[in-house]
Amino acid sequence: MTDPVFRLVTPASALEAAPAGWARELLRQGEMALALNAGELDAIDAVARALDRPAVAVLRRESTPAAAEASVREFAAGLALIWIAPAFGDDARAWARDRAPMTLLVEHDGPLPEEERRRIERFVATLGRQAE
Repeated sequence: MTDPVFRLVTPASALEAAPAGWARELLRQGEMALALNAGELDAIDAVARALDRPAVAVLRRESTPAAAEASVREFAAGLALIWIAPAFGDDARAWARDRAPMTLLVEHDGPLPEEERRRIERFVATLGRQAE
């Protein structure tokens, strides 16, 4: 892969019901870090296998939601971001709205439904056109 166009932060559970190859195709232009929840080692292993990768990045766990959001912001750096989480606080929403790189917040808990996967695909397609 060349330099990434975007970064994806997601719990492993969001990718559980995705069609075969969906995440691999999505990440042709991006990088991913999994947001670790207790008991998700099996889910992380499943994501690595679905991506056909021997390793995947995992964000460190933080003691507070604010610290967890700060880790995501640090990981995003200056790249566009797709951030999947069960909920977002006002600070995360303001940060996403105000930052220069495009940011897509996907508020969902559990496997992503098809309409959310399509929304993410449209976002990535837009990023790809901007990168040309």
